[in-house]
Amino acid sequence: MNFANIGVPGLFIILVIVLIIFGPRKLPEIGAAVGKTLSEFKKSARDIMEDEEVIMKVSKKEENSG
Repeated sequence: MNFANIGVPGLFIILVIVLIIFGPRKLPEIGAAVGKTLSEFKKSARDIMEDEEVIMKVSKKEENSG
């Protein structure tokens, strides 16, 4: 199952189920937690990519010098 094919109706159904389970008062807290989690994931992925670029540059310099 590919999550990219959920679409608007699927997201709406998920939102309704979450609303029923947690109630309207907890929904903003859940949304904030999900947002923070995604933000941290993006930051970590970006840091990993930057580290990989630095490693590649260092290894190329070592190949050229030695």
